[in-house]
Amino acid sequence: MDIGIGLPGHIRGGIDGTTVVEWARRAENRGFSTLAVSDRVVYTTPEPLVTLAAAAGATREIRLATGVLLGPLRTNHTLFAKQTATLDRIAGPGRLRLGLAPGLREDDFELTGVDFGARGRDLDGQLRRMKEVWGGDTQIGPAPATPGGPELMFGGMSAATLRRIREFGGGWVIGDCTADEFTEFAVPARQAWTEAGHPGELPTSAAVMFALGPDAKTVVDEEIRPYYAFIGEEWLQYAIDGAYTAEDDIRKAVAAFEAAGCHELIFTGNSADPEQVDLLADAVGL
Repeated sequence: MDIGIGLPGHIRGGIDGTTVVEWARRAENRGFSTLAVSDRVVYTTPEPLVTLAAAAGATREIRLATGVLLGPLRTNHTLFAKQTATLDRIAGPGRLRLGLAPGLREDDFELTGVDFGARGRDLDGQLRRMKEVWGGDTQIGPAPATPGGPELMFGGMSAATLRRIREFGGGWVIGDCTADEFTEFAVPARQAWTEAGHPGELPTSAAVMFALGPDAKTVVDEEIRPYYAFIGEEWLQYAIDGAYTAEDDIRKAVAAFEAAGCHELIFTGNSADPEQVDLLADAVGL
């Protein structure tokens, strides 16, 4: 199983370009498989494609992923296809992975003037248009560096997620989960992949929160609490308690997700300090 790391884009103060570049370079140097970014409009979270462009220019080999990007908020599907193809060329073939999801927060849609109720249909239309543009069936360029376009992965645990896996051949990504929760939905997801006749195994990725160091528990509480306040106190505390703040627990998580058949586990940071990259690398043996 690969081990990736997620930028702490959700921290209250936000992150600047120097932080992005330093995290990206350290992550690559320490051997992490992937540098991932998240997506929100109504928060300090930096725009994912812009952020990954900066990371791509500062690195050479580490994979770059959105985990996940709220596709329906990008309402011009042709322009979005061009943007992602451009980022794929900047990164180089095989480096960019687009994790996409319809989105859960209504305020992200309200403040961007996008119809929350139509987000699923919009994502499907977006995917079809991206495939057209990436495949060269239009006058839109540049062509992506990766033949056929970047790898796709779909977030969520719904029937629509399973349908997208069947129709578009993308993998499955899940955030802030336990190994047991991963296993529960991985079964129908793998079945959908196989029934559609896609070759090989369904690509899977899971993300969890972490912080390390003497103030790790305080950092996790201070950063996760406002970010996930919308889910209610019970689930909020569950998310905070589920974050990994000790090396032994991180190693146990790696073992549990690997045993569940997960292909990549991404640890998302909760502190902008680049030392977090090295602390995590030491904990997982990189």
